[in-house]
Amino acid sequence: MKDIAYKRILLKLSGEALAGEKKTGVDSNTVGKICDKIKEIVDMGVEVSIVVGGGNFWRGRNGHEMERTTSDYMGMLATTINGLALQDALEARGIYTRLQTAIEMREIAEPYIKRKAIKHLERGRVVIFACGTR
Repeated sequence: MKDIAYKRILLKLSGEALAGEKKTGVDSNTVGKICDKIKEIVDMGVEVSIVVGGGNFWRGRNGHEMERTTSDYMGMLATTINGLALQDALEARGIYTRLQTAIEMREIAEPYIKRKAIKHLERGRVVIFACGTR
């Protein structure tokens, strides 16, 4: 096993990165390649957390005639869609994950709780953060 420089990392993935050449939506081949690389990092013993963007579905500037808060909420939901795509692809590769969101939606994700996130990382799970910050 290689010596690792960092025990824990936070990876920021833009929504556009998940869209691949399509530039919009989620490209499963692109997501698969990204998750293959994440698996390599996890297999090295590194604790991985991911902040995911949503620009492949929605950007606040798209809602220029919309109330700002509504437009922001739409962007936050876009990050959750991307988080679910990452979660599915990682778990298909045998990596345990947790998706945490700043807005409660318990049926599909855990609410963000810092101590829980740290516990998940210590147990070898990849933690994906969506829905912005609190």
